[in-house]
Amino acid sequence: MKPTPETVPFVDLTQQHQPIQAEIERAIQTVIERGDFVLGQALGEFENSFAQACGVEFGVGVACGTDAIALALQASGMGPGDEVILPANTFIATLIGVLRVGATPVLVDCDPATALIDLEAVEKAITPKTRALLPVHLYGQMVSPGRLRELAAAHNLICVEDAAQAHLAEREGVRAGAVGRAAAFSFYPSKNLGCFGDGGMVVTGDRELAQKLRSLRNYGAPKKYLHADHGTNSRLDTLQAAILQAKLPYLPDWNQARNACAQQYDALLEPLGDRGIIPIRNLSGSGHVYHLYVIRITPECILNRDILLEKLGSEGIQSGIHYPLPCHLQPAYQNLGYQAGDFPYAEALCEEILSLPLYPGLSPAQIERVVEAIALAVR
Repeated sequence: MKPTPETVPFVDLTQQHQPIQAEIERAIQTVIERGDFVLGQALGEFENSFAQACGVEFGVGVACGTDAIALALQASGMGPGDEVILPANTFIATLIGVLRVGATPVLVDCDPATALIDLEAVEKAITPKTRALLPVHLYGQMVSPGRLRELAAAHNLICVEDAAQAHLAEREGVRAGAVGRAAAFSFYPSKNLGCFGDGGMVVTGDRELAQKLRSLRNYGAPKKYLHADHGTNSRLDTLQAAILQAKLPYLPDWNQARNACAQQYDALLEPLGDRGIIPIRNLSGSGHVYHLYVIRITPECILNRDILLEKLGSEGIQSGIHYPLPCHLQPAYQNLGYQAGDFPYAEALCEEILSLPLYPGLSPAQIERVVEAIALAVR
């Protein structure tokens, strides 16, 4: 009987948490002793720390990354009749954030090599109704800050970054969160910086916008029982903020470890290029923080993506697809008026992409095993 292969997990959070467990427990205990579980001291401390790490002045903690997108757009004045441009190949939360404020989402295609939003397509999609750009720093790599700023300035647009996968990512000397008027982050547990549940934050260099966000997240109340805005209840729990504050000092090293893993993958996968295995292109060097390491299984490969995924799974190697269906083809959003064929690169990528195991603590031997299994499957 063939022995069951040892699993290579897609994500293993214990590699990050076990070495600092005592620090996390102390942070939690401090909040318990203070008893300030909502909008408490640890939240303010983490908001300041994370905003500064992003290169801006203000951070406003919210309940999740989806809320961060919606509230950033709402605070920036987006609403019915306003068009917001975003990529078709993103997690559905990006689209939901636009719809929640009543704005009109305008989807565009992506660059097939990087999977990032196609900025030439963005420029062609701008109309007199366009009010905002919502670029997604996908997989841990930023969209060009210089080009985004040029587009926003040339057309008098607000730029709100979806940086949910790009904690401390850099490109062109700029960090994610410091490109536009505001940026939305997620602290979902598997993110590069994750809490022990859901969490999110909007960061900004705009003091007035930060004040507006603090009101919107807290029932629209700039002070208790005075409701000046149409707000909601979306606050990052103090306990979660304390956990994130304990983890934040380790984030640069964790990101560096992710990048090193990606470099090993790149080197080992290079010989498989002529067999149709192509990594998503990195234009950011060490500034790419690799929330995900994604390859394309192109038509030149003897296998399609789904078969390769199954073969890896049979060898105990976990993998994922981010994402299997673009926004415009999701059943819930057919009323937006898009159809198959509208965004050919995004649609093709959804058939080709495969995310390989990647996390701080993934060993070189595990990476070698993953690549060997791919090479064996496509030989």
